[in-house]
Amino acid sequence: MARAGVLTPDDRVELIEGEIVKMSPIGSPHAACVSRLNSLLQSILGENAIVSVQNPVQLNDFSEPVPDVTLLKPQKDFYSSGHPGPADVLLIIEVAETTVISDRNVKVPLYARNSIPEVWLVNLPKKLIEEYFEVADGRYLKSKKYKRGENIVSATIPGLSLRVSDILD
Repeated sequence: MARAGVLTPDDRVELIEGEIVKMSPIGSPHAACVSRLNSLLQSILGENAIVSVQNPVQLNDFSEPVPDVTLLKPQKDFYSSGHPGPADVLLIIEVAETTVISDRNVKVPLYARNSIPEVWLVNLPKKLIEEYFEVADGRYLKSKKYKRGENIVSATIPGLSLRVSDILD
């Protein structure tokens, strides 16, 4: 739609199940959390994954969300030939300051229906991280909550462990 002139490059929108949804403005706590995640993940994962920050993922013909952080399988062209799809995604992280309910009730189930193996929802107001994993029949069978003082250990990416306080600080 941007190529057709319907949207401008400055429009902060994402396509969710056929609807163009305006994205919330990014507050300072949200931006800082995304930057911390980017730094932590880059240092831990190195070349074992591409850390993609606020870039689209094409789940299907009707949904192209823009997660805050996406860990992608390494690809030499860094996905210049097209946006990554579900098979390319290792982990999606949504940071929520004002969108916790919609992220939990709309985006997390959308990711499950499209077989994203793991999702972290960073709930800034509650100062915790929700982890969703083990997809079957279009839904996540397992979830865990982590708070300060705990480590979140990825259920799907070997060796990925972060201190919650490093993410939420």
